[in-house]
Amino acid sequence: MNSIIEAAAAKRAAPVVATSPMTLHTLQAHENARWDAFVRACPDATFFHLSGWQKVIEGSFGIKTWFYYVQQDGQILGVLPLAEIRSRLFGHSLGAMPFCVYGGPAATNDAARAMLDQAAHELAQKLGVGHLEYRGMQRFHPDDASWHTKELYVTFRKEITGDDEANLNAIPRKQRAMVRKGIKLGLRGEVDNNVDRMFEAYARSVHRLGTPVFPKKYFAMLQEVFGDECEVRTIVTDDNRLVAAVLSFYWRDEVVPYYGGGMDLAREVAGNDFMYWNLMQAASARGCRLFDFGRSKLGTGAYDFKKNWGFTAQHLPYEYKLYGATALPDNNPLNPKYQLFIKMWKKLPLPVANFMGPYIVRNLG
Repeated sequence: MNSIIEAAAAKRAAPVVATSPMTLHTLQAHENARWDAFVRACPDATFFHLSGWQKVIEGSFGIKTWFYYVQQDGQILGVLPLAEIRSRLFGHSLGAMPFCVYGGPAATNDAARAMLDQAAHELAQKLGVGHLEYRGMQRFHPDDASWHTKELYVTFRKEITGDDEANLNAIPRKQRAMVRKGIKLGLRGEVDNNVDRMFEAYARSVHRLGTPVFPKKYFAMLQEVFGDECEVRTIVTDDNRLVAAVLSFYWRDEVVPYYGGGMDLAREVAGNDFMYWNLMQAASARGCRLFDFGRSKLGTGAYDFKKNWGFTAQHLPYEYKLYGATALPDNNPLNPKYQLFIKMWKKLPLPVANFMGPYIVRNLG
């Protein structure tokens, strides 16, 4: 009897041997649930690997995408979403992914990852792009000299607890005082089922910065496609005046405030400070234990603002492989050649900027 039991246990413990080769595929609409099930289970994957980004990017900007996956014996082993940007102003590129802070291959083994890499390489050659870009929190090819990186972006990520008082006390004193100012003035947060107020605050904010605005349709599609994982939180005064708003993503035990902005009133009442605190409170109550403040460019006001919250900057080593291009891309508002454009954009009437912005921003990625 013991020998039978031992044989059965050995059989259960034996590794599963693949019976078919790995194969490469592109995602079809009926496979979205299967793709997302893999993404949610894969440690390397992020919110920005979800299949919904294909609908959002193609539907909002008319940009062509390729969502590659590798499977074996009917099981997905790796995914790589890619999109093509073709612009006279900013060049021709293939990236994982435009409009996303994180991207690149997410796989459960090296062989699947290599197959996805090869697919991206062949597609880049076929399209004749200037460069291929991966956006990871770590380098995918640290020992491959054909892949380049540069210091431009950092991300800010910090653990939070389920205790509001502990989270508030973890904020440095000067920044905590700004949060308390908003609390004393009676600001409050409301969750919206549309993007109307959020877009108004966001559009006014980016116009002050001299930055083209994303189309309102894009934000509406994010809310529609990602449902409960996409929250629009609006901050108002005690007499219901719009102060600020932020669109955030919820992923696993993380919250990612992604797009936001404030009205002119926000500076007077510490509206942006209160907004992120109000989001932190809501995320904590929802069970989140990591606050991802998102990426910022070195040397910008957004970078300084996030550091003031006590978050430590973590370099994002985005990787670039050059094809037709001879230099790394520099689509950066800190680039001196864009300063005149930024000054001119700030002077445009807001309705004009809101009309023209989407035609420009779709080429930035």
